[in-house]
Amino acid sequence: MNRLFKVFQSVAVLIKYGVIQLGTIFALRKTNKTEIIPVSAYEDSAKKLQYEPKEQETPPETSAASYKESELDKNMVMLLKPRSFEAEQFRVLRTNLLFPTLRDPPRSIMVTSATPGEGKSFVSANLAISIAQNVDNKYALLMDCDMHRPCLHNRFGFGDKPGLSEHLSSDVPLSSLFLKTKVKRLTILPGGKPPHNPSELLSSEKMSALLKEVQSRYNDRYTVIDSPPPKLTAETNVIAKQVDGVVLVVKYGVTPRKLVAELIEIIGKDRILGIITNWADTSTTYRMYRKHIRRK
Repeated sequence: MNRLFKVFQSVAVLIKYGVIQLGTIFALRKTNKTEIIPVSAYEDSAKKLQYEPKEQETPPETSAASYKESELDKNMVMLLKPRSFEAEQFRVLRTNLLFPTLRDPPRSIMVTSATPGEGKSFVSANLAISIAQNVDNKYALLMDCDMHRPCLHNRFGFGDKPGLSEHLSSDVPLSSLFLKTKVKRLTILPGGKPPHNPSELLSSEKMSALLKEVQSRYNDRYTVIDSPPPKLTAETNVIAKQVDGVVLVVKYGVTPRKLVAELIEIIGKDRILGIITNWADTSTTYRMYRKHIRRK
């Protein structure tokens, strides 16, 4: 049988208290078609992604009605293939993040990458789903802070929606911007219309207040933040200082180690929860997993 995806493996390098340790092996997916996003996309994305907001948006209580399952991103493995090898690795990732041995669990997790196209949004979306699907009734808020190229709303099957950009620039109430998904206990705050000044908005006092609010108001909520590469935008470094921890996504065999080392130094070792090396071959581990599943 032909498989739609090639299976790839990632290795998480957990960095705790300045000590780099080899962590759990994860498995992520790569589609048959590779999308290469050039750095220049961050410069002209505002023109490409602009849309005209509707006069009245659907309130959050019924926002899930605009969700189209047929338009779900095919890499949403936690939704489309929950029993797959890849989905199981996101559960492993969730366990490692939420049940650490040497520190308190992070309530707010920023996911970013060294360069565009390495899979940060893929990791953010599936990680948020896995957190929301826990058995302890914990809630997950997925924030799209990549206002240069917002995409999380599309991955979940929503059309263009106002979001964080409108809240920060036009004082649109947050309660009218949240999107409920088909995943119980998972809410999305989309990026909204790409503004002309994303760095200024995301570095503002209003953004800092928002981050403090979402972290302090709800004791049973975890926040996953999708942010652009720190080397390309100024705002990611500001957000990194206001969250409990950062997960870096790099592309196996492509991202230079020197660049990863520079990112760790910029963000700070004490803030790095782990590094996910995406797009590495997992064929052997995958076969072991399938053999184990068939025994059940």
